[in-house]
Amino acid sequence: MLVTLESAWALSPSVELRPEPFGALAYHFGNRKLTFLKRPELVAVVRALESHPDVRGALVASGVPEGQHAAYVAALSGLARTDMIRPVT
Repeated sequence: MLVTLESAWALSPSVELRPEPFGALAYHFGNRKLTFLKRPELVAVVRALESHPDVRGALVASGVPEGQHAAYVAALSGLARTDMIRPVT
């Protein structure tokens, strides 16, 4: 599924985020993938996804400038491909 500004996503229930000085480690207990979230701002967005009706809301709530939304959507798409985040239905 495609991540868009209008789509709703949440952290996969199989994923645990561990805070790190650079951002966070995301570990998926199902597929055993480890992902480095190298920006604290991206960690904030991932944590905010569940609390907002769409990606745009999470980005705005996390203080991401509109000019950077496309880059964050691309980063979230990478997380979606590895099942770190899942669409909310």
